[in-house]
Amino acid sequence: MGYRLIIFDFDGTLADSADWFRGVFNDVALRYGFRTVSAEELESLRGQDSRAIITRLGVPMWKMPFIASHMRKLVARDAHRIPLFPGVEAMLEQLQAHGLILAVVSSNSEENVRRVLGPVASARIRHYACGAGIFGKRAKFRKVLKAAGVRPSEALSVGDEVRDIEAAAAEGIATAAVTWGYATEALLRSRAPTLVFTRLDDLLRAVAA
Repeated sequence: MGYRLIIFDFDGTLADSADWFRGVFNDVALRYGFRTVSAEELESLRGQDSRAIITRLGVPMWKMPFIASHMRKLVARDAHRIPLFPGVEAMLEQLQAHGLILAVVSSNSEENVRRVLGPVASARIRHYACGAGIFGKRAKFRKVLKAAGVRPSEALSVGDEVRDIEAAAAEGIATAAVTWGYATEALLRSRAPTLVFTRLDDLLRAVAA
């Protein structure tokens, strides 16, 4: 496919943080004054995009930066409890061995991303653009393209949410949606990503063949 640069989202794409997220969600809701949810409703939110979720929970947009900052602090506290998805370390090793440039664009902090990845896997990532606002990833993609010296047509964004698809597509970057993360496969497919991966092996075959 001619990709030179693979740009990964982190939470829900490389890191299996869903159980941790469920565990802290209602405490964060109480702290910032938005609606708490049952486990069943939280699961149903996977079928909605970020804007719809924010509206449904009654979260004022002005609170989002404060919530995001607090979440990063919680991840820093609990990084030892957040695993990578099985096979991620081997996948990154193989992609690097094929000469691909690897990057991470995330709303999480670079320090948190590096801690969860561990020293070996984090060293395989050449470019980090972290701390993005919930709808601020487009600028981060642009920053990574410039740092890597790669044209948008030579890059592939890999993520598990609609906002990953939207931000990358706005920069002319091909998009790959992964189905093992937060958003449902049906929701992701409704936004017409370039590729859909249901397993890590699918990703390897597509970009490192």
